[in-house]
Amino acid sequence: MKTLAFASRNTKEILRDKLNLAFGLGFPIILLLLLSLIQSNIPVELFAIEQLTPGIAVFGLSFISLFSGTLIAKDRTSSFMLRLFTSPLTSSNFIFGYSIPLLPMAVLQIIVCFVVSFFLGLSINVNVLLSIVVMIPACIFFIAIGLLCGSIFNDKQVGGVCGALLTNLCGWLSGTWFSLDLVGGTFKAIAKALPFVHAVDAGRAALTGNYSEIFADLWWVIGYAVVFVCIAIYVFTKKMNSDNN
Repeated sequence: MKTLAFASRNTKEILRDKLNLAFGLGFPIILLLLLSLIQSNIPVELFAIEQLTPGIAVFGLSFISLFSGTLIAKDRTSSFMLRLFTSPLTSSNFIFGYSIPLLPMAVLQIIVCFVVSFFLGLSINVNVLLSIVVMIPACIFFIAIGLLCGSIFNDKQVGGVCGALLTNLCGWLSGTWFSLDLVGGTFKAIAKALPFVHAVDAGRAALTGNYSEIFADLWWVIGYAVVFVCIAIYVFTKKMNSDNN
């Protein structure tokens, strides 16, 4: 109940920031429309909608990290958090209280990307639902990154790390804009060691019906999500204890 009460407050804070909310939901759609327009005017299949949609959906989740990081950073640097430290809330209550309203928002962003893709030629079938489900661990991973950054940095620094660095890492190392095989070498090896490309490939495998290939990539994303959630809880606990002393 304590966690849900705190999550309700955070939901209101997220919905109050309508400008960033609109940007987070709208920018991936703009990219999807733009790249689809480019595809319609070139003779080679560079941005096939079945390959592009999962990539854009995962790329859009980087804005969820910005949301979560900014929210917790602003609370940390305000008197609101100091008052909460005197309450019976634990660090896990705080982390999950921030995560609960962000997870539906992340899933909604993915759903919006797929709905727009239907109008761009994506087939409507059960694999779409499976692809959305497969991307939920990626949602948790990006939320955890934001919470970790929010526990360490102030809101301006979070904007630089999550708003600039993370979006570029996700864009270039996820295989959304181009196949990693075109670059190969060290670049591909680094990308394969990170969860971004695995999140995209798992979504693509689910969407195209290659069910046997899903878990080969999904386990990477689940592993990263678990690790970053644990680190976020640990770091927030350390910060909470140091701020109380």
